Amino acid sequence: MFLQKSYACLMSVISLLSFTVNLLAIVILCRGKCALSKCITRYLVAMAASDLLVGITDPFLSQTILSYFPYSFLNITPVCTTIYFLIFTATAVSVWLTVAFTFDRFVALCCEQQKTRYCTKRTAAVIIGAVSVLGCLENVPRCFAIVPGYVFDNLPWGCYYKPTFYTSSAWIAYDVTHRVLTPCIPFFLILLLNVLTVRRIVAASKVRRGLRGRSNGEHDKDLEMENRRKSIVLLVSITGTFILLWATQAVFIMFTSIAKTGYDSSPTGYYYITRVTSAFLQLLSTCTNTCIYVVTQSKFRIELINAVKFPMRAMRAHLHSEFHTTRKQGV
Repeated sequence: MFLQKSYACLMSVISLLSFTVNLLAIVILCRGKCALSKCITRYLVAMAASDLLVGITDPFLSQTILSYFPYSFLNITPVCTTIYFLIFTATAVSVWLTVAFTFDRFVALCCEQQKTRYCTKRTAAVIIGAVSVLGCLENVPRCFAIVPGYVFDNLPWGCYYKPTFYTSSAWIAYDVTHRVLTPCIPFFLILLLNVLTVRRIVAASKVRRGLRGRSNGEHDKDLEMENRRKSIVLLVSITGTFILLWATQAVFIMFTSIAKTGYDSSPTGYYYITRVTSAFLQLLSTCTNTCIYVVTQSKFRIELINAVKFPMRAMRAHLHSEFHTTRKQGV
């Protein structure tokens, strides 16, 4: 019981943190003052929006409200079905947007001929829209696998998978496909693209330094390599954190799918602890991108500081205005 209550508290904290940091990231990035291209900005805003939706629906609505308030309207079958649909859709979209961002940076840093045609804000908008639509379509069948736990006053309550979901070949194939698509394939795609990108940039840097040394023998600052360095730091920070926080979940999903391990509901059982830990780390990944922007992007830090100072400045200006108004009235 203590572990379950502690887990519920952690989920509430993650939900609040995810909501705050992602909302701040969306507002700051949309202002367009972070010295990032419009293509990168669109990907980062879309990733923050999907992480925001995951943070609201999964740790808060699903794991806190639905679990500890079983008689709220959120437990009516159509409502909780919608919540579960949003959870799976937002998670899939968030994961595949990370893949799309990684591929975009791979093209920008390693494929000079395709860079001007692919790495544009229009292409980014099309990719984001396609990923969002496909994420929704991929999870629509799941809604038809959910049935109510009981009916009270002609109102269905609770959301449970129908028994055939675990026995039917079609549903088993669908569930395995979903597990492969999120997060197994993205996990390895991101890792592969990162390795190829870093290897290409390191090789290009050596060649460029050699050519510059032969041409002028100077050690002045190379702006092109500096921009590439900043891009690679941002890319590796985002995708590396994603890989680290999703690794436990990916391994856990593959192990349970292959081993067919039965569910152990005991809070002290290894299955339950691993499942909870992997879910916690996965949800924590929705809060990390904003922290990465703060560490790696100086312009973003400045905008964040300004956003934090804005309420205090507004309050001080209001008090200053009220003071002068009162003083004039007194005179």
